[in-house]
Order: sequence, then structure tokens, then C-alpha cells
Amino acid sequence: MNDKKTSAIIVAAGSSSRMGGIDKQFLEIDEVPVIIRTLSAFQKSEFINEIIVSTKQESKETIESLSIKYGISKLTNIVSGGKTRQESVFNALQVVDKDADFIAIHDGARPLISLEGINKTIQSAFEHNAAAIGVRVKDTIKVVDEKGFIVDTPERSKLWAVQTPQVFKKELYQKAVNELGEKASLFTDDCKLLETIGVKVFMVEGEYSNIKITTPEDVLSASVLLN
Repeated sequence: MNDKKTSAIIVAAGSSSRMGGIDKQFLEIDEVPVIIRTLSAFQKSEFINEIIVSTKQESKETIESLSIKYGISKLTNIVSGGKTRQESVFNALQVVDKDADFIAIHDGARPLISLEGINKTIQSAFEHNAAAIGVRVKDTIKVVDEKGFIVDTPERSKLWAVQTPQVFKKELYQKAVNELGEKASLFTDDCKLLETIGVKVFMVEGEYSNIKITTPEDVLSASVLLN
């Protein structure tokens, strides 16, 4: 029996600049909008008590109506996103259930996250206070200086590509935001916030199919992966 409450924050306030101005959240993969595939995955998780979406002001009404149509009953709030990803998360954090123990932060544009991936990451966070899903890097990575020369080759076995969800004990995340102040809004990865104040984040092995939709080609790739 799980007695810990987890609130999901879905970040869907991106500019869609690489989509030619088309809002990627509403693009359809096999006739279902990207944002609904994402929300449905969290709706199905027994560990998720509520879902909050942080999005553009002009998208709020559409997301609300789609959520009603597709039965996303755990959706409790749709808030306006900020100028940066972190500001969008912070805006959602303001309306998280005061009794929530953990927050699960996920990109709205990662519609292929599996139920297993969500649950594994949350359970790992319950054990370690902070956890993120990701995959091992397949390619050899090079560190290059400002002149274009290779200066280092990190050991590939230690390199991971981080994805979402990233799940944290709410009080630890709030502590990081409070301690870092205005600097917190500049971070592009939630794990880095916790790492900066000395919290260790456990890495959960996920799936390469958990791609982020950023270009029109990704929609086709997602459809192929789905089928």
C-alpha cells in the first residue's frame, strides 16, 4: 500500500520554434494529440494523485477541453508557463497539493513514456529522495574547446542521456529553489537544481523510445515507435 502522495507537473509551455510555429502539444500521433498521450500515461499510474499542466496562456482552454474529452480525471490545474522551463515548473509548484510528498516533473512533449518508466522512477525517488529516468549513451562523446579541438573523451560507460520524468521529494525541491533564488530560473534541468545543493539523484534505466518531440520528423518517428 502506497501512502506517499505524488503530484505530476507536466511542462508544456515551449515555443515550438523548430515546428514552424505549430504547437507540438496538439500534433497527433495516430490520431491522439501529443499532450493527451503524455497525460494519459500519468493518469494510469497508481502513484500519481494529481496532474498539473504548465502551458502557454492561449493553450489552456484547448488542453482543458481535450482532457475532458479523453477522461484525464486527475488533472487539477492548468497554469500559465514562464519565460524559461524552470519558471514554468515554479508556476505549477505554487498550486501543488500542500499534502504532496513528491513531485514528478515531465516534458509534455515526451508522449511515449511508459507506465513502467513512470512507476519505476517514482518508486526509486521514494527510496532515494530524488530520481530521474535516462538511457546509456551509445556514442563516444568528445569534449571540444572553443577553437574546435578535442580536449577530452569521457568514459562512455559512465555517461547517460537524462530524460523525464524526474521525481523529487517536494521539500527538497523547494529547498533548492529557495537557496538558489533567482539563479534557479536559469537551470534547464531539474536534477541540476538538486545536485547544486548537494542532493544525490538516482538514475533509473529507461527506454530509448522515450523521445522528445521537437521537430516534425519526431512525430513520424513516434508513430513508428508506437506501432
